[in-house]
Amino acid sequence: MSEGANVFQDFGSLTDAFTAAAIDPSLWGAAMDAAADATGSFGANLVPLRGPRTPDEPFCRRLLPAADDMFREGWAARDGREQWVPDVMRHGVATAYLWKTPEEESRHLFFQEFLRPHGLRWFAGVKIGDGDDVWGLALHRTAEQAPYSPAEFKLLAELSPALAGTARLAAAFGFVRIDAMLSAFERSQSPVAMLARNGAVLKHNAAVERLLGDDLKIVGGRLVSWNPGATRALDGVLHQLLSKLGGVKPVVLPRKVGRPIIAYPSRLTNTPYDCFAPAQVLIVFADLEARRQVDMQPLMDAFGLCASEARVTSLLAGGTSIENAAESLGIAVSTARNQIKRVFEKTDTHSQGQLISLVSQLISPLTKW
Repeated sequence: MSEGANVFQDFGSLTDAFTAAAIDPSLWGAAMDAAADATGSFGANLVPLRGPRTPDEPFCRRLLPAADDMFREGWAARDGREQWVPDVMRHGVATAYLWKTPEEESRHLFFQEFLRPHGLRWFAGVKIGDGDDVWGLALHRTAEQAPYSPAEFKLLAELSPALAGTARLAAAFGFVRIDAMLSAFERSQSPVAMLARNGAVLKHNAAVERLLGDDLKIVGGRLVSWNPGATRALDGVLHQLLSKLGGVKPVVLPRKVGRPIIAYPSRLTNTPYDCFAPAQVLIVFADLEARRQVDMQPLMDAFGLCASEARVTSLLAGGTSIENAAESLGIAVSTARNQIKRVFEKTDTHSQGQLISLVSQLISPLTKW
């Protein structure tokens, strides 16, 4: 039996745990526990090999106190990734220790002030995924444990392609969720774009396509306003959101002529963190120029309206006047007024403004994410 085989457990339980987490992202913490156990490690966590680190990355339970300190004290930005990422990208596994000699350890603050106080010393990294969205499985052993041997590094290199399969599975499930969400937003006439971890537009629905033009474009995969200041504001909000640096606010995207478009960005995955989800952010757009017609069936179901009452209410809620609504429906203005009077009674409203405010809630809840 080769060196290291006595320490490592059957990797089948590890790949099973990763597969389960790919299907149910709430299990990524459990997958980190399984990774630590299967490799004879004290702890395990997932690290993005490109882009900033965020506090909701998956850690095994034993590493949670260290994770809290890492992000609270700013060590995540000084975590020594530059020491091992080139190896893990080239070979699928980090084949050297972060600090090869005691002298190197003594010179590196990350080891002296973060790893040592938490009892951590030995490290191995395994590449997971391909392309732009690639992660590292970081494995940690304490000073009391043996370092990872060359034989163990060889086994970990063989593990890398197996775990890459779970990343592809997670991405596939992610795209299924994206398509379902876009379809739901489209039914509510809500323009929505899904953005990847790097801020690029991954997918958008037909309602967004109708918004695109001279005022708002997708250039090089990124949303760009004709107004450079608005583009910078949107980029800044997306950076905050993707880096978990604080709260965000809606972004006004002015038109050259007419009312602006309002962008409402939101994280798709907060808790648990879905590492390999292709989309991380959604943007719901509110088009202040749009005359949106409300779907009549929810009006009929919610307020007990008949079809004719729902038709005139739908037009009014979209900004049409009573006179124009009557003309559009081919009825007398007096008939339209009588229908609206019955709608007021059924909805317990007393003015067109109150009715529009009430009905707008049937088309706007998705814009409040």
